[in-house]
Amino acid sequence: MAEHTVASFDEDLRQISRLINDMGDLAGSMVGASTRALLETDNALAQRVVSDDAIMDARQRELDDRAITLIAKRQPMADDLRHVVGSIRMAGDLERIGDLAKNIAKRVGSVGVSAAPRDLTHSIDSMAQLVLIQVQAVIQEYTVGDATALAKLRNDDERIDVKYTSVFRELLTYMMEDPRNITACTHLLFCAKNLERIGDHVTNIAENAYYVLTGMQLPANRPKQDETAMSAPAA
Repeated sequence: MAEHTVASFDEDLRQISRLINDMGDLAGSMVGASTRALLETDNALAQRVVSDDAIMDARQRELDDRAITLIAKRQPMADDLRHVVGSIRMAGDLERIGDLAKNIAKRVGSVGVSAAPRDLTHSIDSMAQLVLIQVQAVIQEYTVGDATALAKLRNDDERIDVKYTSVFRELLTYMMEDPRNITACTHLLFCAKNLERIGDHVTNIAENAYYVLTGMQLPANRPKQDETAMSAPAA
């Protein structure tokens, strides 16, 4: 963005950008820690993720307050208005990523007391790594202003959908083979769904970031490969 004649205007915009970066860093940390706690049955780490959600909420409130104040005081137009409104939207998605990471963390204790199949944790870990790469990349690409990379990253959500479908089917197989797996697999299924939803929020962030940088909307018909509805047994 171009420099403004009022230096405090530029500082206000930089503060909003810093908050987005801070929220992005925290979101990545929460996703990584919650899945690590799940795979290692680390209740202390899980509790830290739950506590971090309050920090995420506070940062979103601060960003909203700063953005609303900036709009009221400065009446930004064109690129500046896109930047402020886009930041509000991205902050909302980052906050939801924090909520979903917290949801995963809150299931760590329940999964830990159940007999979760060891092979299944490898599938969850693989999916979590895909999601974490997306979470970490989306703010980085926005910060460096790489709209092309954001468009590619948004389409890469298809890989997460495919992985989720695979994990979903694997969980169903474990539950059908041995009823003793049902409790653990049910909790893991919710965790996998939370990871898939985190991928969707990353997609939203990529779309908003692309719009902020270019002023153009990405096509609505992005790839979507979640086939779990077709995998579920008929009622």
